[in-house]
Amino acid sequence: MAKLNWGMIGGGKGSQIGPAHRLGAGLDGQFDFVAGALDHRADEGRAFAESLGIAPERAYGDWKEMLAGEKNRADRVDLVTVATPNATHFEITKAFLEHGFHVLCEKPMTMTVEEGEEIVKIARASGRICAVNYGYTGYSLVRHMRAMVARGDLGRIRLVKAEFAHGHHADAADAENPRVRWRYDPAQAGVSAQFADCGIHAMHMASFVTGQEVERLSADTVSCIESRVLEDDAMVNFRMSGGTVGRLWTSSIAIGRQHGLTLQVFGEKGGLRWAQEQPNQLYWMRLGQRLQVIERGEGNLSPEADRSSRVTVGHAEGMPLAFANIYSDLAEAIRAGKDGRTMEPAADLYPRAEDGLRSMAAVFAVAESGKQMGAWMDARPPMFR
Repeated sequence: MAKLNWGMIGGGKGSQIGPAHRLGAGLDGQFDFVAGALDHRADEGRAFAESLGIAPERAYGDWKEMLAGEKNRADRVDLVTVATPNATHFEITKAFLEHGFHVLCEKPMTMTVEEGEEIVKIARASGRICAVNYGYTGYSLVRHMRAMVARGDLGRIRLVKAEFAHGHHADAADAENPRVRWRYDPAQAGVSAQFADCGIHAMHMASFVTGQEVERLSADTVSCIESRVLEDDAMVNFRMSGGTVGRLWTSSIAIGRQHGLTLQVFGEKGGLRWAQEQPNQLYWMRLGQRLQVIERGEGNLSPEADRSSRVTVGHAEGMPLAFANIYSDLAEAIRAGKDGRTMEPAADLYPRAEDGLRSMAAVFAVAESGKQMGAWMDARPPMFR
């Protein structure tokens, strides 16, 4: 089977997220990394791309040069990953979709709800894939949680509790560090800092696992470091489309927490608990029975879990392999589209533009609720109301 061609915008030398994408895209041999505009500094971006094996003529200085260079090639890229600063996501994603490219965009997909709705409309009209990198949904046991909920193992879902709390921005003396400061600057980050950065991962995972969308929310947002304009801690209560109650805490000042993405789901017949820092174990307790630990890699868990488990039981899997599952899903979707096939349900799990839009609507709802002392807000984008 011929490999698909892959290109990347952003994610250059020293990038936090770039290596995870390159590892994920290359792991299964489905994609060839053939083109890139990897840095806002054109010369550095070209040099880094060539050092990764990209041919000089496809090592571009910026995304506009990459679009011009790729759009008429017979061997043009099949998938473009956008891993640039947040404020550029909309313009780049829109341009590549309009020229018929499939896109995987880092979150947040856009800076406004209106931009998000436009991306959804363009993706639907063009028939192109627009995926959003909620990469933690690629973990095998997260997908098994989803399968357990869908097949009724927990009964009706009553409550979901999500967290994404870390302490890496807790030092007030570090407030002027450029790598930290921009995250709390409305001119660069938009209307939200911590919730838009981390909280939307937790909220999306709650929807992904339960199969329900967030409809209403109430938020308490605070800047614990008072010099910050935007929040560094938020507590969000929400209600979901199937009647489930949601609780979410996200923070960047929780000293002692490292990554902190966890999800707990409680139903009529049992409860589940999973943590990203220990991703190979899922804690499952049936009503009235003893706690069971489900290990990633055990046989016959669910098609979703079996398909996305990479190494034998007892060996650790981490974030790049979760990203690889997203890329594997996208490769199957792209090939299915070319062949006129329907994807296997266990592979049809990658986050869509619609997910990115719902997250952006939630960001604005959280920001407004925080200003109004926790007033309940409609968390749905207008086009989905």
